[in-house]
Amino acid sequence: MTIIEPRPPLGGADARHDTTIGFGDVIRSEWTKVRSLRSSYVCAGLVVLAMLGLAVALCARWAHQQGPVPDWFDAVNTSLSGTYLAQVVVGTFGVMTISSEHTTGMIRATFAAVPQRRAVFAAKGLVVGVPTLLLGELLGFSSFTVGQALLAHKDIGVSLADPGALRSVFGSGLYLGLAALLGLGIGAIVRHTAGAISLYFAVMFALDPVVDLLPTSWRNDLINYLPVNAGTQIFTTVNVKGALAPWNGLVVFALYAVAALLAGFLLIDIRDA
Repeated sequence: MTIIEPRPPLGGADARHDTTIGFGDVIRSEWTKVRSLRSSYVCAGLVVLAMLGLAVALCARWAHQQGPVPDWFDAVNTSLSGTYLAQVVVGTFGVMTISSEHTTGMIRATFAAVPQRRAVFAAKGLVVGVPTLLLGELLGFSSFTVGQALLAHKDIGVSLADPGALRSVFGSGLYLGLAALLGLGIGAIVRHTAGAISLYFAVMFALDPVVDLLPTSWRNDLINYLPVNAGTQIFTTVNVKGALAPWNGLVVFALYAVAALLAGFLLIDIRDA
């Protein structure tokens, strides 16, 4: 007599186990998307060009300037000036990481494969924030090294041991990481690339002239809490009178990013793809 052993039913426990999608799988999937986009490499190249290019150009200009250096000169901030331009690039990168999927309709396939939409958004936050942070730190220290080497020819360079230098260099990378996450949050809210980038620019740069229209007492209280004014204090060693302390300013800037991410996190689960 032949004994036929029963097979486990299709879709049984073993099948379900084989097709389980874990958070690590979602992260790998989102990282593959980021690596496959040409725009990601273009953004990375522009950040490198901005950070190192401006460090060389501005520090070389100061190094060859005739006469004494003014009291307000900030050697550290000068070598990190590329951060002001790089924040535009990383914010755009953050926006496009999610808005491009909505524009092409690819987000529907993503949500069909991973119904846990908030897990997808969390994974996008990791693949945007962590690489931007690491690249920002690498370029921050590189820009500082190159810039101070140029400024040393005029004996106006500093070292990481000088007050505020290490905090500023490290903080520039943190600032760029938060700027990218702010862009991601805005991208999730707006879902349209052009509109999201426009809103990112408005939040970062257009609030200053609006606040300037307020009464002087209100303007003086609010101006230091605007995103760029607050966040950039982290890589400044010669602080403007009345400005927020470096770490306090970075916390304020982080709150803008957290607010955008939280709004995107809530909206992504209640709106149609």
